[in-house]
Amino acid sequence: MSIRLSRRTLIGSLGTGAGGLLLAGCDKINASPTVQTLLGVGEKATFAAQRVVADRAALAPEYAASQMSPFFRTNGVSMPSTNAYAAHLASNFADWRLAVDGLVANPLALSLDQIRAAPRRTQITRHDCVEGWSAIGQWTGLPLGMLLKQAGLKSSARYIVFHCADESRGVPYYESIDLIDAFHPQTILAWAMNGQPLAVGHGAPLRLRVERQLGYKQAKYVMRIEAVASLAGIGGGKGGYWEDVVGYQWYAGI
Repeated sequence: MSIRLSRRTLIGSLGTGAGGLLLAGCDKINASPTVQTLLGVGEKATFAAQRVVADRAALAPEYAASQMSPFFRTNGVSMPSTNAYAAHLASNFADWRLAVDGLVANPLALSLDQIRAAPRRTQITRHDCVEGWSAIGQWTGLPLGMLLKQAGLKSSARYIVFHCADESRGVPYYESIDLIDAFHPQTILAWAMNGQPLAVGHGAPLRLRVERQLGYKQAKYVMRIEAVASLAGIGGGKGGYWEDVVGYQWYAGI
């Protein structure tokens, strides 16, 4: 059995075995030290597999349109509560801009129309949630690597951080990935899902799809992309909201 299957099996068995406990939320799954340990083992194993053994450009499985899920849950926040997001939504994101800054030579501020007019990639992939459910959907968006090349990453950049409009416990959501995943061909900033503009519940106007990692890495409501040399100054220093708050592993490879 491959390391990848072991990780998927672990997540699936947690969902099946604990039933409603896992579906009740991320806090509940994290409450178990055993689960934290198991997820930690999985992180180390899959990181080694994908960074050392496997082809760094290996693709996540893609599916036919006939295999798409008839229903796709909205994970996490389904409607950001800030006045700023409400104003963007009321104007259909006409004045919204994606900021790209940090360790870049050419900071950018892109409108949604500019992003939609840029080269795109469409892919049908499976979303695997740490809570134990999966769904297959079609995503269309701008390849993140192309955007970063336009911004001109400085040589000191090591991680890409996503700052989001949704909040949890009063803290804006944030996540990060390394440059290998940032430049992976399936890593996109999705503005459409299943052939339609991205719905609010799924992260409108823009969300990350990093297909070789678990669902909590797929940041929704992306407002700003920051290139950094270290994660030490991001939130609590572990690279992501759930990583800092409840101890999820930063590398969530599957």
